[in-house]
Amino acid sequence: MSAAHRNVLKQSVFMAKNIKSVRSVSFDYFLILDFEATCDNTRKIRPQEIIEFPVLKLNSKTLETEARFHRYVKPQVNPILTPFCTELTGIIQDMVDNQASLDEVLKDFDQWMIDNHLLQSDNSFVFVTCGDWDLKIMLPDQCNHFSLERKTYFSNWINIKKIFANSTSKWPRGLLNMLEHYRLPHIGHHHSGIDDCLNIANIFRKLMNNGYQIQRTDISHYQRT
Repeated sequence: MSAAHRNVLKQSVFMAKNIKSVRSVSFDYFLILDFEATCDNTRKIRPQEIIEFPVLKLNSKTLETEARFHRYVKPQVNPILTPFCTELTGIIQDMVDNQASLDEVLKDFDQWMIDNHLLQSDNSFVFVTCGDWDLKIMLPDQCNHFSLERKTYFSNWINIKKIFANSTSKWPRGLLNMLEHYRLPHIGHHHSGIDDCLNIANIFRKLMNNGYQIQRTDISHYQRT
């Protein structure tokens, strides 16, 4: 067999493995999520409050984005954003002033989940985040502070940092480091929630297309008191 034929055979096997790995995952959809929250560089803001709530719905078979949920959220305890927060996230005061509270946004998100046939059908899904902070700390803490209901579907997620580390044997320093590793262009503004979701989705697609078998990495046992 010639070298050219061997290369074609290797490429065919590689593509077949990729297709098999994408189609054999145990979830129908991946929900890419990345919160942004109130913050400052000179003091700890307590409680931190979510100010941007974006989610992308990825089809596990095609890896295409089928729907998106994107809302800005008005903070209640510290309603005025700090200059540092605006510089970091790109979110200005006008973008949150007339928005709904987290309580209302969570209800809207639950309706979005229903409208996208994620709750009342046999479709399985799992969230994908860059780190554990979003669903292990941020959302549970804020729901606890305001005595809000936190749906059980927020209790399971995939930490893309962990699957990146398992795939490459390198712990990533952050989102930009993972993009750089795969030579992927950075989209938008770093720490814009929706832009971060787009970048996380591209890293996730790269991992899937490289044949990585996706499994849930984390579960939250946080209990409201």
